[in-house]
Amino acid sequence: MTRLIFATKNADKVREIRQILEGSGFEVVTMTQAGIEADIVEDGTTFEENALIKARAVSRLSGHMAVADDSGLVIDALGGEPGIYSARYMGEDTPYEQKNAQLLERMKDVPDGQRSARFVCAVACVWPDGQEWTATAAMEGEIAREAAGENGFGYDPIFWLPEQGCTSAQLAPEEKNAVSHRGKAMRMLKERLS
Repeated sequence: MTRLIFATKNADKVREIRQILEGSGFEVVTMTQAGIEADIVEDGTTFEENALIKARAVSRLSGHMAVADDSGLVIDALGGEPGIYSARYMGEDTPYEQKNAQLLERMKDVPDGQRSARFVCAVACVWPDGQEWTATAAMEGEIAREAAGENGFGYDPIFWLPEQGCTSAQLAPEEKNAVSHRGKAMRMLKERLS
């Protein structure tokens, strides 16, 4: 089994990625599991740039193939916020319950039909020889009127999926992976690696 170092410390994200890449022949390990303790500054201006920054750093530090993603919530009525700052919105240590409540408050007067949003995920894969590959995918939806659901993480409880009639936090993990931005991007990666 080939080791794939995923440039993250987020346990929820790694669990999701392992489910998506199951049966691909890759052992997905975190930076910590690979013995890499680095604070990587994500100073790119796009999701793709930030994913490449992380993957390049981990590949350089480990000498192995590294994969990173950068993802976030893009809300049209808020000019694309929180966007690439999704994880840092209101501060990195602010619980997502507070972040979600703040976004719902900011969106309270936005009428139905104008609440469009999307989750975006850019995935970057960097090999020790310098070869690089990226893919970007999105999951379209709307900002819900209230938070709902216990599954998922982050902004999932406020992200309404009209086709499913629920928030992404109300989907079972396998249902979410089938339609999510990360699921789509990671399937592109799986195809590229096979």
